[in-house]
Amino acid sequence: MGLFILRRLGVMLLTALCLTFIVFWLTNLYPNLEKLAKTQGNFRMSDEAVASFLEDRGYLQPTWDKFGEWLGVRPGYVTEREDGETFGRCFSSSTPEEERRTFCGVLQGDWGFSTVFKDNVGSLVAERLGKTGFLMMWVLILMVPSALIVGVLAGMREGSKLDRSLSTFSIATTATPEYVSGVIFIALLASSNYGLSPLLTQWGLLGSEGALFGEGRTLFLGSATKAMDDATFWNFFLPVLTISLYGMGYIARMTRASMTEVMTAQYIRTARLKGVKFSDIVLKHALRNALIAPFTVIMLQIPWLLNGVVIVETLFNYKGFGWLLVQAAGNNDIELLLAVSVVSVAVVLLTQLISDIGYVYLNPRIRIS
Repeated sequence: MGLFILRRLGVMLLTALCLTFIVFWLTNLYPNLEKLAKTQGNFRMSDEAVASFLEDRGYLQPTWDKFGEWLGVRPGYVTEREDGETFGRCFSSSTPEEERRTFCGVLQGDWGFSTVFKDNVGSLVAERLGKTGFLMMWVLILMVPSALIVGVLAGMREGSKLDRSLSTFSIATTATPEYVSGVIFIALLASSNYGLSPLLTQWGLLGSEGALFGEGRTLFLGSATKAMDDATFWNFFLPVLTISLYGMGYIARMTRASMTEVMTAQYIRTARLKGVKFSDIVLKHALRNALIAPFTVIMLQIPWLLNGVVIVETLFNYKGFGWLLVQAAGNNDIELLLAVSVVSVAVVLLTQLISDIGYVYLNPRIRIS
């Protein structure tokens, strides 16, 4: 197992390096650099002014040189102007000579400077990643157990009324996009004029002293902006529910299919003939093997949650990692876009490694050659 993990880590590093270089090359194409120069300078800049702007800041170097500087394995560029001013990638003209660094890349913990937010990229990514990580945690807590329960109940007795009902529910949740279900939830649960909130207010269960539900005039809050600083059930439940329902159906369908297949296996028939209770057959014999396929799907939800919650974060005004990705791409913020891409690649590769390791523990018959 140890040798397998070391090999996989080596492959992961190589894969991450290759994918990062591809993203770096694409973001440093000249049209993007020209747009960056005009955004930072003047949209009426001449071609000579754009070239001078980019050359002074090291953007016109060969791609491999720029990539090495960004990684921190190559000394940063140094520009000396005709007026005697000297600056570079690792220092500004006002930096004292004894404090000027030679290497300043990812390996040194320097992710660059955001041209849009005017802040350090590393701190920006860490802050927004923490917001989305908090959202992901509660989504997984709600989504995974609910999906497994639905899938196991549907797969225990294939073709039953319970199976058909739960399968229909799973298909409906997967087929409904987040922006549709989110709008529906806001209209039904977070509107003071429509949905359940007016009825609960009329019955005295909402919006009055001693009310049983909610913290205001609505059952839930339709915006998650306050949840960024102080998350409560009232202001945070709707985005969690919206994301959970969309991902839950797919996991439930995979669990149901896997459970159905396991329940027809020979060892399950033998256990039934021996008179083992049906509940013991499901929990002790079938469930562990049935979780192998859903485990992969669950692990794949993590990269999707990291970057795929853009719509939900925008709908509920929750400024997390997905929102940061949109801002970086929309404003051609090269350093920020590179950092977001590297984090996304790392999360995908790590979840795949965890998924492979989990196979062995879920089913001892799976061996690593």
